[in-house]
Amino acid sequence: MPIYLDNNATTRTDPAVVAAMLPFFTEQFGNASSAHAFGSEVAGALRQARRALQGLIGAAAEPEIVFTSGGTEAINTAILSALAVQDGREEVVTTCVEHPAVLTLLDHLEATRGLRIHRIGVDHEGRLDIDAYRRALGPRTALASVMWANNETGTLFPVVALAEMAHTVGALFHTDAVQAAGRIPIDLRATRIDMLSLSGHKLHGPKGIGALYLRKGTPFSPLIRGGPQERRRRGGTENVPAIVGLGKAAELAAAHLAHPHGAVGDLRDRLEQGVLQQCGGCTPLGDIAHRLPNTSNIAFEAIEGEAILHHLNRAGIAASLGSACASGSMEPSHVLRAMKVPPRALRGAIRLSLSRETTADEIDQVLGVLPAIIDHLRASPPS
Repeated sequence: MPIYLDNNATTRTDPAVVAAMLPFFTEQFGNASSAHAFGSEVAGALRQARRALQGLIGAAAEPEIVFTSGGTEAINTAILSALAVQDGREEVVTTCVEHPAVLTLLDHLEATRGLRIHRIGVDHEGRLDIDAYRRALGPRTALASVMWANNETGTLFPVVALAEMAHTVGALFHTDAVQAAGRIPIDLRATRIDMLSLSGHKLHGPKGIGALYLRKGTPFSPLIRGGPQERRRRGGTENVPAIVGLGKAAELAAAHLAHPHGAVGDLRDRLEQGVLQQCGGCTPLGDIAHRLPNTSNIAFEAIEGEAILHHLNRAGIAASLGSACASGSMEPSHVLRAMKVPPRALRGAIRLSLSRETTADEIDQVLGVLPAIIDHLRASPPS
């Protein structure tokens, strides 16, 4: 039976989510904007999904949720909106370890619009340089955008405090919570976070759906203009089945977080400790004390991570590179380079990311296979 440990890339859509979506393809197929019964029935389902997502992240009111096509659209919307509504502010503060959905857009804006982008560094554990962040904020800062949890190491950032700092200079604050939502408790009512982006397929929902949270009263400029959908915050007919699926996924995630069994974090620790005990020359990466409960990034010295993944795949185990090389490039991850991971370990990092579906038996099977793979690769001469 294959073992899937690449849940930070995507998760399996929960069967209950699929079941919730199916009627909206064939039976409840109306347009939510239509005035007749077919439309009102669907509009009710959208309201229910919005409430479920609101409950997962602790949003205070329904209108604060805008459905998007995914995390990338939500992130782009947040950044471009903040720049559009803040006249005279043409600086953005972010980090060196953000997801490409943030960094690629900011690189583009810097090159084409002359924006000043402050990319704040991290230490060897992936922790943000808070003093540098504070110094970068100023009267020309339109937005600070900092991820809640890093997708490669799982390191958590103190976004609640960072949002407070941004507000002291009148800037808006956005957090990419794609990896955090559904995995750790979030209560936005207790924060001054203005915008939060998330994605359905990271929390056992369908692909192609995400959401942007807007704190009540946050000035906003739409990315997609058209009809009156999403209270004119995003034009276009709603992707009803996917929105319903995201709502169901949020409901299931909230229930899991409300009654945790300790399974994911305990299994991650069991896996990581087993690897460290049985394999020499390896180190866990990131802020070990403050990270997602499902994520372990382990760097193996003097071995190529690609070779490890190849052998794991042959054994029916799916994982990913900690140094998630860009397509067509063998350059190590910008995250690990920012952390100054030593060259002997930089290319040997692999990410093992669990989900609430991961079992103890699967972890034991991985521990029965991985140490032998490491021994074999270290004993084999380089090709």
